[in-house]
Amino acid sequence: MKKVLVLCTGNSCRSQIAEGYIRHFAGDKAVIYSAGVETHGVNPKAIAIMAEDGIDISKHTSNNIDEYGNVDFDFVITVCDNAKERCPYFPTNAKKLHQNFPDPAKATGSYQEILTEFRNVREMIKNYSETFVKENL
Repeated sequence: MKKVLVLCTGNSCRSQIAEGYIRHFAGDKAVIYSAGVETHGVNPKAIAIMAEDGIDISKHTSNNIDEYGNVDFDFVITVCDNAKERCPYFPTNAKKLHQNFPDPAKATGSYQEILTEFRNVREMIKNYSETFVKENL
């Protein structure tokens, strides 16, 4: 079974959304993990906008990359430039992929405008995740 790690800065939004979608699209083809180079907790807005699309990430935890040093990943996907630059070396043959997504947690404006940004990023990550699974798993 393939092992996939999605890595972001704080493991609060983008990597959590990607973990949810890759798990959804992959089904039983892979084990999906997510982590951050830091941990910020799962963003409540990420949980809310994923629930709108029928994906429950409310039980996800915010994990640090150091927790997975012994896992032999097949794929490591960085979803922000900061994580790509700070990603530690993995003693593995994992295929490394990178796609920078905007950070919805940095959105400004009214509550509805911020949610709109979360939804826009969600759709980008959903499309990326579906393509990743089709092409790699």
